[in-house]
Amino acid sequence: MTPLLAAAEGARSNFVQLDVHLWQWGVFLGLVIALLLVDLLVFHREAHEINTREAAVESAAWISIGLLFSLVVWWWFGLAATGEYVSGYLIEKSLSVDNVFVWALIMSYFKVPQKYQHRVLFWGIFGALVMRAIFIFLGVALIERFGWILYVFGAFLLFTAGRMMFTENDHVDPGNSQFLKIVNRVIPSSDQLDGPHLFTKVNGRRLATPLFAVLLLVELTDVVFAVDSVPAVLAVSHEQFIVFSSNAFAILGLRALYFLLADMHNRFSYLQQGLAIILAFVGVKMIIADWYHIPTWLSLTVIGIVLTGSIAFSLKVERDSAATEGDGRPDDAAADDRVDVASSDEG
Repeated sequence: MTPLLAAAEGARSNFVQLDVHLWQWGVFLGLVIALLLVDLLVFHREAHEINTREAAVESAAWISIGLLFSLVVWWWFGLAATGEYVSGYLIEKSLSVDNVFVWALIMSYFKVPQKYQHRVLFWGIFGALVMRAIFIFLGVALIERFGWILYVFGAFLLFTAGRMMFTENDHVDPGNSQFLKIVNRVIPSSDQLDGPHLFTKVNGRRLATPLFAVLLLVELTDVVFAVDSVPAVLAVSHEQFIVFSSNAFAILGLRALYFLLADMHNRFSYLQQGLAIILAFVGVKMIIADWYHIPTWLSLTVIGIVLTGSIAFSLKVERDSAATEGDGRPDDAAADDRVDVASSDEG
């Protein structure tokens, strides 16, 4: 065995190796399908506008379900596998926040009524699950076949982290999407909505509605983000079951998170920098895995601290900015006035 292959084999031995039975896959996939059907046919059978309270309750429910599944992982596979699952879940959940804000730009550009947005995102999430499965099984296969691919993934994550640190998603313009222009040439489309339907009939012709274009853009953005997030999760686990289940439960709750956070982009001004730090951390973790395996508990700690810190700092900056604007003048000017008043009183 060559030194490189031996190192790659040693790196893989630091992660759990599971014997997942077919019935366990069946239970997991059955649970995911049941949750999707309940969400679509029970809670969102009728198209309606989702208010902040409903979005908060649903988001809390989805997060609880995702974390509760870690108990199933612990029951089936033990504590080490549970640590990898929770790490993967937190990484995917945190990186998905950026995806939510891009979806908000797309919905705003196409002026999609709020009551129809959930239906579009439902099918978007369904497609995302399929695409993530392809990405994950391909990624794990590449790692098993070519151990050196870990260095490529790690370097790519570092590059992505640098790009995220110094660029914003606000520049995204759905109207300039070449992908969308190609779709409009290939698929006959209408510029009129027909309720929550993706296709409609106009003068006997079957045409795609604007919601179909929105769905395709949602799917495209998820593929782009999966290129970043899937390698990031592969930095904490090489088991297909753990990586896919953590991804699945993280993105199942994205619709509720979207309705909760879509209008709060400006409040989390430093969240993107925090996500960049997380990506850089997992990139380094992946690159140095042959020489040092960063423990799962340490990964969880770093991810939790960075995510919480970036949100808290963003909210603090927003409060300070609001206080300054409320006074109408910079803090220094207000302080100078207080000094002048004090001097006058002394005189």
